[in-house]
Amino acid sequence: MPPTLASLVHHSALKLAVRAGEDRLDVPVRWAHVSELADPVPYMEGGELLLITALKLDAENPESMRRYVKRLVGAGVVGLGFAVGVNYEDIPGALVDAAREEGLPLLEVPRRTPFLAISKAVSAAIAADQYRAVTAGFAAQRELTKQALAEGPEGLLTALAAQVDGWAALYDASGAVVATAPEWAVRRAARLTADVERLRERPAPASSVVGGPEHEDRVELHSLGTGRRPRAALAVGTAAALGTAERYAVHSAIALLTLTTERSRSLHAAEQRIGAAVLRMLLAGQPDHARAVAGDLYGGLLDAPFRTMVAESDAGQAGLAGLTETVEAAAARAGEAVLVVPEGERLVVLAADGGAAVAACGEYAAEREAARKATTEEDDIVLGLSAPAGPIAAAAAYKQAEQSLSVARRRGRVMVEHEQLAAGSVLPLLADDAVRAFADGLLRALHEHDATGRGDLVASLRAWLSRHGQWDAAAADLGVHRHTLRYRMRRVEEILGRSLDDPDVRMELWLALKATSSE
Repeated sequence: MPPTLASLVHHSALKLAVRAGEDRLDVPVRWAHVSELADPVPYMEGGELLLITALKLDAENPESMRRYVKRLVGAGVVGLGFAVGVNYEDIPGALVDAAREEGLPLLEVPRRTPFLAISKAVSAAIAADQYRAVTAGFAAQRELTKQALAEGPEGLLTALAAQVDGWAALYDASGAVVATAPEWAVRRAARLTADVERLRERPAPASSVVGGPEHEDRVELHSLGTGRRPRAALAVGTAAALGTAERYAVHSAIALLTLTTERSRSLHAAEQRIGAAVLRMLLAGQPDHARAVAGDLYGGLLDAPFRTMVAESDAGQAGLAGLTETVEAAAARAGEAVLVVPEGERLVVLAADGGAAVAACGEYAAEREAARKATTEEDDIVLGLSAPAGPIAAAAAYKQAEQSLSVARRRGRVMVEHEQLAAGSVLPLLADDAVRAFADGLLRALHEHDATGRGDLVASLRAWLSRHGQWDAAAADLGVHRHTLRYRMRRVEEILGRSLDDPDVRMELWLALKATSSE
């Protein structure tokens, strides 16, 4: 520990005597400073033991001494050493009384003790304390490194919590708690997720301190990672501010965790390259080769039903970073395997059907959808999700995801699932401008004929198609004779140059009528 006034008083070679402030001798001394100025406050930083002979002080004037001592206390001076036998044979009573009033420790320095001896004692004690702190720091670093190598981040956190006599927590790239030590700190760490998220918005390295009346401890938050956006964060909770040795331990933990983070980043990049190769094999209809290449990397993902998600962003992969973090973090917390492959401006994800990663995609899309509605602006991220499929049907699932993505973009939605397309109606898809243009072109000649007042071919065609070509029922709907309806259908065939006996023609005409019916 650093030197204190008490340690100096008990120093056998200094022979110091306490004349005032006996109950405040346990305060640390940052330095010993000699000044005979009547006002040395401008040259004080706080924490000093001020040494004087009262050469320029009116030390016997009570009012002058009260002002002098008050200024010293206000500047953070922790003690006053007065050399007797130089200008005064004893410490003037006015100074003693003023020191007692302000609670400032007043030490009597005998004539045979030079100020230099006191300065040397303080300096030696500070150096010894720093040496102990550095030694303890190196010992802590060795222990942290040992635990990190043996047990990973969890072991490192346990060692760090013991070193600082507090608790420690590690957060992942999404701000979720990954591990804590001791275990009881998990709830405390979870309450800091908002503070961690704010820290992660700042370029690394960054740190902040959380504490105050509403907190039961003092918590330091440190970002981990070397990139623009931190990839993880460390929280360290203690009852008081960290000392030098504890600070060494925290810095060592940050360095070790950053190395782990960057190593994980390199491994993640390699995993993505393997994932891209596995995906290409699946889409090429080679599931056996894909399994052989993947090995145990994706667990049972390639053997169980999975869903394929395809996402796009106007900002490319940078715009998809949040979605990537959400999916990977959800899978990691649930212990699921997930295949995430950046593909140009797209992101392709294979995740277990009914798993946490798929659920996280839905929650992510719902949040973006709500934000989009609140701002009335289109979202720059679009997702398409396939139906459940196995490795043999991977290509079909990818196609389904692409189709869902296309529909989502056309409808102004953040995400569309393929089941929604199959369970719904095809009619909303007819709102596409290209479909409308086709319908207008196909029916234009019939509308032009009806505009001359020579018949109602469009309405007759709609009634006939809706009755599946049943003449009597369609004629009854129109209120005309069936022979009249037959004549009109022949005119439709003549004008369009197409046979109504062809089921494809009937289908196209029906869809054209449906596409233009809402106009």
